[in-house]
Amino acid sequence: MRRIAIINQKGGVGKTTTTVNLGAALARRGRRVCVIDMDPQAHATTHLGVEPDGQHPSLYHVLVGQQQIQQVRRTIAERLWLVPADLDLAAAEVELAGVVGREVILREALHNDDTPFDYLLMDCGPSLGVLTLNALAAADEVLIPLQPHFLALHGLSKLLETTALVARRIHPALKVTGIVICLFDASTRLAHEVVADLQAFLERCRGQSLPWSSARVFATKIRRNIKLAECPSHGQTIFTYAPKSPGAADYAALAEELDQGVTIAPVVIGPSTAVALEKPEVPSMGIEQSRTQSMPDTTGGIIWGPVRLSEAAEMVPHGQMSAERSALPAEDAAAVFGSEETGPIV
Repeated sequence: MRRIAIINQKGGVGKTTTTVNLGAALARRGRRVCVIDMDPQAHATTHLGVEPDGQHPSLYHVLVGQQQIQQVRRTIAERLWLVPADLDLAAAEVELAGVVGREVILREALHNDDTPFDYLLMDCGPSLGVLTLNALAAADEVLIPLQPHFLALHGLSKLLETTALVARRIHPALKVTGIVICLFDASTRLAHEVVADLQAFLERCRGQSLPWSSARVFATKIRRNIKLAECPSHGQTIFTYAPKSPGAADYAALAEELDQGVTIAPVVIGPSTAVALEKPEVPSMGIEQSRTQSMPDTTGGIIWGPVRLSEAAEMVPHGQMSAERSALPAEDAAAVFGSEETGPIV
């Protein structure tokens, strides 16, 4: 079984659309798929035709220990199931603040469920709080939907940092499988430049002890398609609402690429792989100068010991993607995953 967290803390990049329609496409390929809605907004729940009215058990009841996950799960279609969310899920962030081991509650719930699935797809909300940490701790893979715009890339740094910290401290086998380009417009030069820069960045990370060292930009791009925007309001997947649309074709192709893709071996992040390097000298630049010059390429990758990834994917208009390293004292671990008194601050 493949457990995949679909995550990006920026909103509007296609997380829910990708989770729901990728799940439906995999089910059409004969795979048993369970979608877990980790977002209190419950958009994946609504997208699949379930009303998040708070009158029925949801993921909230699983996280607070009131229900088993198999008691909450609903059948949506043949080979497609849903663990729904509702607004009560927002309260879990507060209620779990003082709970020891709150980051692994979902993982333990899944461990106690012996229902066979081929895929678990977790739709994460636009944040990096305790719900997202639960998804990362329970998942073995991460998919990152990304809109090919400059501002969408800015949040990638924090997302990679969080993924690496979870791999370092909670789930060493966690890896980033790839980046899914959504809302793609092939007629724009910017979209192609962003994809090229992403591919160059991932190539520079090959062979390093990083969760994304084997990640790829999926060849299938999800094109802009109005039918993908319309189908959630009907509580249907794209394959039910508009099976002949470009959106349906794109998600069917993405499912095939994911399902038949080469399995990526996990990269274990730990003290044994730590290497000490000095921070490279980076000359300061003014705004106008930075528009015409590329930031110098560093040695690539993130070195843990522990350290912090500050700008793993910061893009410059015409240049390269750089990874700046800065030391993170060990006592700051509580600032990442929180303490029993304060809860996570992510």
